[in-house]
Amino acid sequence: MVTNTENVAPGAWSPLKIGLFRAMWLAILGSNVGTWINDVAAAWVMAERTGSPLMVALVQSATTLPVVLLALVAGTLADIVDRRRYLLFTQGWMLVVAGTLATLTALQLLTPPLLVALTFAMGCGAAMAMPAQAAIVSELVPRPMLASAVALNSIGINIARSLGPAIGGLIVAQLGPSWAFGLNALSFAAMLIVLARWTPDRLASTLPPEGFGAGLRAGLRYALRAGRLQAVLIKSAGFFFFASAITALLPLVVRGEMHGGAGMYGILLGCIGIGAVSGAFVLPILRARLDRDLLVLLATLACALSLFGLAWLRHMALLPLAMLINGFAWITVLSSLQIAAQTAVPPWVRARALSLYIMVFSLGMAAGGLSWGSIAQRTSIPFALTLAAIGAVVGGLLVWRVRIAGSEDLDLRPAGYWPTPELAVPVSHDRGPVLVTVEYRIADADRDAFHALMGALGRTRRRDGAVIWGVVEDVATPGIHLEYFVTSSWVEHLRQHERVTAEDRDHQEKVRALHQGERAPIVRHFVGGTGVLAALKPGHAHHDI
Repeated sequence: MVTNTENVAPGAWSPLKIGLFRAMWLAILGSNVGTWINDVAAAWVMAERTGSPLMVALVQSATTLPVVLLALVAGTLADIVDRRRYLLFTQGWMLVVAGTLATLTALQLLTPPLLVALTFAMGCGAAMAMPAQAAIVSELVPRPMLASAVALNSIGINIARSLGPAIGGLIVAQLGPSWAFGLNALSFAAMLIVLARWTPDRLASTLPPEGFGAGLRAGLRYALRAGRLQAVLIKSAGFFFFASAITALLPLVVRGEMHGGAGMYGILLGCIGIGAVSGAFVLPILRARLDRDLLVLLATLACALSLFGLAWLRHMALLPLAMLINGFAWITVLSSLQIAAQTAVPPWVRARALSLYIMVFSLGMAAGGLSWGSIAQRTSIPFALTLAAIGAVVGGLLVWRVRIAGSEDLDLRPAGYWPTPELAVPVSHDRGPVLVTVEYRIADADRDAFHALMGALGRTRRRDGAVIWGVVEDVATPGIHLEYFVTSSWVEHLRQHERVTAEDRDHQEKVRALHQGERAPIVRHFVGGTGVLAALKPGHAHHDI
C-alpha cells in the first residue's frame, strides 16, 4: 500500500523512497541477476557434457520459448486470481526447480535431457511471473511516480544483464555450477520474503471472479478495441525486431570481426548497461520537454545510429560510444512503451495487456535475432547490421504517427457511474443473453454530433463486454434514437457496470447532454435464458422479469 507519497517529486530515483517498492525492486534485481547466473551455468554444463552447439542453443530456447507460449495465459491468470498468491506460487515453483538443479548437479545426476527439461520448467515459471510482476508496479507507487518506477525496472534489467553473466562465469569457474544454481534458488527465496510482506489493495467487487476462458476472451476483446494499447503493440513490433540485431550480432562482431575475447565482449555489454543507467537520469527531463512519440522516434533513430556504428566501427575507442548510445536509446524506448502499456488500460485488464506487450517484445527479439543471424550468415555481419539500421529508421518513421502520447493523462479508475439495475425479482448471474436498450430524444440539429459520439461509445460497449451493439431511429417519431447492446449473461452486464471508468463517464455525459427532456434517457434490461423458458410452462409461477 502506498501512503503519504503524493507530494513526493517524481524524480528518477524517487520511487526508491517507498520502502515496499525499494524492497521489491532489489528482490527483482537479485532474481534477474540469479537468472543470468543460472543461464551461464546451464549453458556451461551442457557444453561440458555434450560439446554440441545445438544442445547449448536448445538450453537457450528452453528459457525463452515459454514466454511466447504462456504470456497470454499468465496475463489472464494474473488478472483473475489473487495476484500476491499467484506470485508466491510462481516464485516458489522456480525456487524448487533451481534447488533441484543445484542438487542434481552436486550429485552428478544432471543429464542433458534433465537439464533441458528443468530449464524449460524454469522458463515456464519466469513466463508465468512476468505479467504479474509488471502489473504490480502501478500498485506500489503513486501515479506521478509510475514513469520513474518503470524506468527503474528497466535499469534493473540492464544492471542484471551487465553483471549477471560476469558473476555467473566467476562462480562457475571458482565454485562450480551447483553453487550457481543454488544462488539462483536463494534469489527466489528473497522474492518470497518480500511478497510475504506485501498487502495489496483489493478492488471491491460483489461479483464472482471471471473464469479463465472468459478472462482470456475479455483481454483479447479489450486489446482489439483499445487504440492506445494497439499503438504500444505496433510501436513495439516496429522497434524490437530491428533492435534485436545488437543482441544477436554483438558476440560475432567481437569474435569474428575484431578477434576479441570475453573481456572485450563484457566491456561492450557494460557500456550498454551504463548507457541505460545514465539514460534514467535524463529521461524525466526529456519526458517533460518532448512529445512522447517524438521521444520514441528520436531514440529509435539513435538505436539505428548505434547499429550502423557496430556495423562499421572497429576501434575500441569508438565502439563503446556506439554501445552507450544503444543503451540510452534502448531504455528510452523500453520505458516509454512500458509506461504507455501500464497507463493505457484500467486495473482489471492490466496484466493481460502487459502480457500482450511482453509477447510482442519476445516475438520481436526472437524473430529478429534469427533473421539478422541468418542474413549475416548468407551475406556479412556489417551488411546485416546496416540493413537493421535502415529498417529501424524506416519502421520508426512509419509508426511515428501511431500515438502513445496522452495515455498517462487518461483517468481509468473505476467510476461507479452506472446505477444498479432495478429488478422486480432477483436475476441469477448465469441468465442470458441480456439485451440493454437506452432511449434518447435528440434534436435534428444535434443528429450528426450524436452519431459521432455514439460511434466512440459503441467501441467502449464492445470493449467492455457487448457482443452486439447498434443505434436505430424511430421512423414514426423522428428524433427518438434507441441504442441497444447485448451481453452473453447477466453477470457480464454487471461487470460492464464495474468497468466503466472516469474517462468513459466523461464521454457518456457528453452524449447525455444532447438528450432532450427533463427525464434522463430510458434504460431497459431484457434477460433471456432458462428462467424465461420455465416461466412459459403452464402452471409455473412467474419469478423473473
